[in-house]
Amino acid sequence: MLTYNNNKALKTTVLVLGLASIMATEAVMAKAEEVKLYSERQPFLMKPLLEAFTRETGIKVHMVYLKKGMVERLRAEGANTPADLILTADIGNLHNHAKAGLLQKSSSPILQANIPAKFRHPDGLWYGLTSRARVIFAHKDRVKPGEVTSYADLAKPHMEGRVCVRSGKHMYNISLLASIIAAEGEAAATEWARGLKANLARRPQGNDRAQVKAVYHGECDVVLANTYYMGKMATNEKSPVQKKWAASANLIFPNQAGRGAHVNISGAGITSHSKNKAGAIKLIEFLSGHVAQKIYAEGNFEYPVKAGVALHPIVASWGSFKADAAYLSKIAEQRALAAKIMDRVRFNN
Repeated sequence: MLTYNNNKALKTTVLVLGLASIMATEAVMAKAEEVKLYSERQPFLMKPLLEAFTRETGIKVHMVYLKKGMVERLRAEGANTPADLILTADIGNLHNHAKAGLLQKSSSPILQANIPAKFRHPDGLWYGLTSRARVIFAHKDRVKPGEVTSYADLAKPHMEGRVCVRSGKHMYNISLLASIIAAEGEAAATEWARGLKANLARRPQGNDRAQVKAVYHGECDVVLANTYYMGKMATNEKSPVQKKWAASANLIFPNQAGRGAHVNISGAGITSHSKNKAGAIKLIEFLSGHVAQKIYAEGNFEYPVKAGVALHPIVASWGSFKADAAYLSKIAEQRALAAKIMDRVRFNN
């Protein structure tokens, strides 16, 4: 009887230990099914995307919104960072993270199928998820048809005192200048930056919307801005005056007779110390897929990177355009030189 009791106790112990082991394994698995994201893109835009991802996969996403300082934060956190991946609003920030060694290589057939090669890092350090063109907004009455058709036109004598632009050191303008360096070389890019500065109606200031506002108020005739701002202003119910700003200008895609309009991206990359690389890859795959690309297109007036996704009707109304075919990884390599050129010509002074 004593032997029976000992065996029973042993069996009970083994059973308890077995259940504890299973529960511990399940807890680890449950913990693994969460992805931690550092995002420069605002919560209002990311929330519907991340909720759709969780519904489809069961993987939860914990997002931290960082308007700036992401590189510095990841460097400081080192191997202890909780972030599995980052999401930025510009190729420049993706490039900076890659250059700092803060991203690791990743790849999947889904990502290669969904995202064109020019919107991917050649080694898989980052992936573009949406695109937008850097275009010209021109006053409907004060700018004649054909008067401005290229970035080069903005630096020509007939545009003296007619151009407004935000800071030359802003990432959007640095990327544009980097694309000119990649296409035409340093000397031509410097000449363009100097000519553009000479044609400014005022010192560089404000954001892209502020430039279109200046066109409406007659401070200048043409400005540089990203395409999605036209959609944001034209549908702005909280600030209806922005509809008037948008209505005052035509959207012109530059360089259509040449290399095409400069296109930038938002994109994502997996951190070097990600604790859930598999989950992070799944999230990037989802964000590059049809469902998420449609949400992007409808919510922020951006161009999907995945072929076959319908554009927002407002975006579609702008018509098709020829985009610069240069790989963004090559353009990003010229960003440091672009910043030096802006300093050299004293663009913001």
